[in-house]
Amino acid sequence: MKNEKLTQDEYNALDEVKRGIKGERVSACVGRNTKRLAGIKLFSIAKNGRISLTDKGEEVLFLRRCILGLRAIEADPASPIDADVAMFLGKKSHIVPRAEGGFDISDKGCASLADIANQGL
Repeated sequence: MKNEKLTQDEYNALDEVKRGIKGERVSACVGRNTKRLAGIKLFSIAKNGRISLTDKGEEVLFLRRCILGLRAIEADPASPIDADVAMFLGKKSHIVPRAEGGFDISDKGCASLADIANQGL
């Protein structure tokens, strides 16, 4: 998984499939990225042509939300993040709650952000 860097367009396709595809046809974004995302097992395509997100795809989207949440807190400690992301980052000791509201990034969280930046994500 670490070598499978995704583009913003591919993340957009994952988000769109997670929300659910309306109608019979997929969007151009999903169409462009279906082959690669199905190949790395982030999409599954049923025999009837229905595209759905795999567990691995769900995990990739959640980890992306965690990274974006850490970056948001780094920029502004009072920025809101989703409850599930806050709970996960708190359990992993990446963030600590502030008394006045919001979160601070712990030393472990700073190290993770530096590692993420070094990987080019």
